[in-house]
Amino acid sequence: MKLLLVEDDKAMQTTLQRTLGRRMIDVRVCGDGAQALEQWRALQPDVVALDLSLPNLDGLQVLSQARAAGLTTPVLLLTARGTVGDRIVGLNAGADDYLPKPFDLDELEARIRALRRRHQKSDAEAAPIGLPEVGGLRADPASGAIYHRGDVLDLTPRESALLKALMAKPGHAVTKERLFELVFPGESDVQYEAVEVVVYRLRKKLAGTGAALMTLRGLGYLLREEEQDKES
Repeated sequence: MKLLLVEDDKAMQTTLQRTLGRRMIDVRVCGDGAQALEQWRALQPDVVALDLSLPNLDGLQVLSQARAAGLTTPVLLLTARGTVGDRIVGLNAGADDYLPKPFDLDELEARIRALRRRHQKSDAEAAPIGLPEVGGLRADPASGAIYHRGDVLDLTPRESALLKALMAKPGHAVTKERLFELVFPGESDVQYEAVEVVVYRLRKKLAGTGAALMTLRGLGYLLREEEQDKES
């Protein structure tokens, strides 16, 4: 597997390249935030390990720009900032996991591999080739990005996973339990109500697109074209 390590500490770059390389992980490094996005696109890594404190462009800016550009690669934040507030900010910006420094190398490897497994499972189950267009929304199976009439929607990985699951069955309800499995795979410490938060944020982003995200009490959620609502 390929890992893009965005970290400006030379000693850590060398250590992780050597240690993870022995464990069959191909580590490519980038020490500058301003260059990270270009290398991200070129390498197409399986996972990105991203430090928050970077020269020229900090990790949160890199992450926000990557998600806005439709890059859905799972991201593990590495940072010496250990407060809950920093963790929440990072996760809300689109990170998938968080590991404070200093960290154990075995735990780092385990988290990287877990992120890759979750991403592969989500892609296989929630983003099959040939997802139907709904209300001007189109999923690109190659990049994983979702477009609205040619423009990339600015979605977090969880919002993207939920939307793809609904696009796979337009006009049909998908249960909250099923969406939870796809949006929060393997995260036993997350409550089912977290799906409602993702739905709320996604519904706001879909406003005016021509696609309506509806709640069916007792059944789940469905996606359909807004024109259907107007005609009924």
